[in-house]
Amino acid sequence: MAALESVVNFILGMGAPVFVPLIMIIVGLIAGMKFRDAFSAGLTLGLAFVGMNVVVGFMMDAVGPAAQKLVENTGVQLTAIDGGWPPMSTLAWAWPYAFFMFPIQIVLNLIMLAFKQTDTLNVDLWNVWGKIFTAVLVIGVSGNVTLAFLVASIQVILELKLADVNQKQIEQLTQIPGVTCTHGMMMFSAVLHPLNRMLDFIPGMNKKVDADYLKDKIGIFAENHVMGFIIGILIAVAARYSFSDTLTLGVQAAAALTLFPMVAKLFMQALAPLSDAVSEFMKKRFEGREFYIGLDWPFMAGRNEVWVSAIIVVPVILLLAIVLPGNNMLPFAGIINLSVVVPALVVTGGNLLRMIILSLLTTPVFLYASTFFAPTITDLAKTTGVVDVPKGQMLSWFSVESPVFRYSFAHASNFEAIGAILAIAWVAMFVWYYRWMKKRSEQIAKEMDAA
Repeated sequence: MAALESVVNFILGMGAPVFVPLIMIIVGLIAGMKFRDAFSAGLTLGLAFVGMNVVVGFMMDAVGPAAQKLVENTGVQLTAIDGGWPPMSTLAWAWPYAFFMFPIQIVLNLIMLAFKQTDTLNVDLWNVWGKIFTAVLVIGVSGNVTLAFLVASIQVILELKLADVNQKQIEQLTQIPGVTCTHGMMMFSAVLHPLNRMLDFIPGMNKKVDADYLKDKIGIFAENHVMGFIIGILIAVAARYSFSDTLTLGVQAAAALTLFPMVAKLFMQALAPLSDAVSEFMKKRFEGREFYIGLDWPFMAGRNEVWVSAIIVVPVILLLAIVLPGNNMLPFAGIINLSVVVPALVVTGGNLLRMIILSLLTTPVFLYASTFFAPTITDLAKTTGVVDVPKGQMLSWFSVESPVFRYSFAHASNFEAIGAILAIAWVAMFVWYYRWMKKRSEQIAKEMDAA
């Protein structure tokens, strides 16, 4: 067991840009692709992940310091520092029982496929750390290892169910067939859905406002590079940057918004042949069933709405961090809150205006959840010693994925009334969203067939 654990940890340690393409090459070969085609597609997928990580990191490095400077200018002291997801994954893998989550995810996926409870094969095994992190947070609240594994296993199942029901909407948005998203952040859709449905009753909210709509209405000002430049300038001015630094951030933001869709095309180039091969393989052996490949979120990053909405909300995030009573979180590494804009993209069907509104409405949820989990994460960092936390400060993660699910079920595992109530409410919202999106998916499938 120790030897197997070492091998798996070594492979996972290479990260998603290496691990996921390796899995996809193997899947492609099993599906009957020639080695050269499977290798080319897998390598291109790796390049896409690397490229997207580089651009996202570039954006974070540019906007993060401006955000921190803006808060410093107010004189407000926030002691919970946002470390982003990298230190969280490090802490997750430092948990002594972390390795067992790896086979649990695979076995649950295979069982659900066999019993027709999902049509998604989740190859995004690198992000198993997200389930481990959930278990760690549950233990931090309740101290119950058994319930920690149970809650994490529930997350595995729900991620697959969401991947199934979201697939048609995701395909319509990305134009990549046979692929869906199994990332844990998609579970926040259950919280976004009721808010999105409320917007149906507000005049003007039912108009489709996406990036193409903006280009038709405001012309060059909706072009990626111009819009990015304007947003970067506004953030820099709010942070009281010098003239030269303001222009620099403007150009950096313009570059990021220009590069995102370019890199996203690599995902389509890599996934299209793999998806076709897997689809043909499954059709021959499982007549009447349609199977999907579950992946991490970056293949959806080509939608400009993701980045425009995420950056526009940054100043509001900082303002709320300063004025909300009881908040102790200083957003920094996760200031570009992908944990809300990516699921909002799917929930709204790419409606930019709705995505911005949903992000604004739910920002307090992320601030309070990250504030609440800060002591648990800090204690774990000090206990394991894998992440250094400065004296007098705490470590947390502003854009913590699925904050309501994790908070609710962590408290429920400690047999607290508030946790049980919130968990039941979350499940009700999940069922509501699942049924609604299932109907929407059927409609989208008919539209695709008609086209």
